[in-house]
Amino acid sequence: MSLFAITPVSPAELEARLRLHRLPELGPRRFQKLLEAFGSASAAISAPASAWRALGLPAGCAEARRSPEIRDGASHALAWLERPGQHLLMWDQPGYPALLAELCDAPPLLFVAGDPGILEKPQLAMVGSRRASRPGMDTAAAFSRSLAGAGFVITSGLALGIDGAAHQAALDVGGQTVGVLGTGLENFYPQRNRQLAEAMIAQGSAVVSEFPLDAGPHASNFPRRNRIISGLSLGVLVVEASVASGSLITARLAAEQGREVYAIPGSIHHPGARGCHQLIRDGAVLVETIEHILEALRGWQNLAPSEVAPAKADHLLLRLLHAAPHTSEALAGASGWALPKVLAALTELEMDGRAVCESGRWFARVI
Repeated sequence: MSLFAITPVSPAELEARLRLHRLPELGPRRFQKLLEAFGSASAAISAPASAWRALGLPAGCAEARRSPEIRDGASHALAWLERPGQHLLMWDQPGYPALLAELCDAPPLLFVAGDPGILEKPQLAMVGSRRASRPGMDTAAAFSRSLAGAGFVITSGLALGIDGAAHQAALDVGGQTVGVLGTGLENFYPQRNRQLAEAMIAQGSAVVSEFPLDAGPHASNFPRRNRIISGLSLGVLVVEASVASGSLITARLAAEQGREVYAIPGSIHHPGARGCHQLIRDGAVLVETIEHILEALRGWQNLAPSEVAPAKADHLLLRLLHAAPHTSEALAGASGWALPKVLAALTELEMDGRAVCESGRWFARVI
C-alpha cells in the first residue's frame, strides 16, 4: 500500500532505497514511515540522526545507513538488476502486484527472477507439509495440474514436500507458478529445490523474495514470507498439514487478508490431516474436487467457458475413452484440445473416479 505519488525513481533514489532495505530492524512499516516523513529514500539517507531518533527508529538503523557494508550491498543489488530476467518491483511504482499492494505491511521492494508479469495474473496458493505423505504429494500434484490447466498461476513457498509437488505439477502441464522465498534470491534455500527454481524461471515462471539478495534462512523470515504467498493469491489451498505447521500460519494470514481458505480433508488417523481438519472446523471450505475451488473463483478468473475443465456430464474425453483406451497425447489429437487442457481434465476425471491411467494409457471407468 503506497501513500506516495507515482513518479519515476531516479538512479540515486533507487540506490538509496536499496540501502534502506538492507538496514537492520527496518521492516516494511518503518520503511514506509521514513518515506512519509522525509518524502524520499534519498532525503532519509541524508537526514541527521536526530531526525531518525525523533521518529522512534532504532539507533542502529541511523548509524548503519552510511556504512561501507550497506553501500556495497546496494551496489551489488544494482549490478544484479543489470542482468537479464532480474527485476525489482517497488510498492509505489507501476507493475507492483495489485493484491499484494493492499497489505498494510506489503514489501516495499520485491526482487523477481523470471517473468514479473505473471504476478498480476490470478493466483491460487497451495501449501502443506514439508514431510508430506505420498498420497498428500499425489493430491497436491493432481490439484495443481488441474488448477494450472484452468488458468491459475500456482503460488507456493518452494519448500520440500507439498510446495515442491505443486510447483512441479504446474510446470508439467505447461502452466505458470510463483515461488516465494524466505531467503534472498542469491542464497537459495532449500538447496534440494534449486533445480526446480531454475526450471521455473527458464519456463516463464518466477521466483520472488522481499529479502536482500544475500539474506540467509533465518527462522523469522518464513512467517514473513507466508504473508506474501497469501497476499499474492485469491485463495489458499492447504493440502496436508499438522496443527503446528507453518501452512496454518499462511491460512490464518489469508483469512486476515480477506482471501478464501480451502482445506483438503484426510484420514482421522493421519497426523498430517489434523491441521486441515482444524481449518475446516474454523470455517475453511472443505475441498474434495477442483470444482469446489473453481465455483468460488471463476468470477475472479474471468475465463471463457472453453478455457475451464468441461462439465462432468457428456464429457468429450470420456466418450473417446469409452470407445477405446488412449494416451493423453492421442486424446489431445482426437479432441482438438491443447495438451495442458487435456491433462487438467483427465486429472479431474481421475479424482472423480471416472478415469484411470494404466501403463501410460487412459481408460474410462464404469460407475
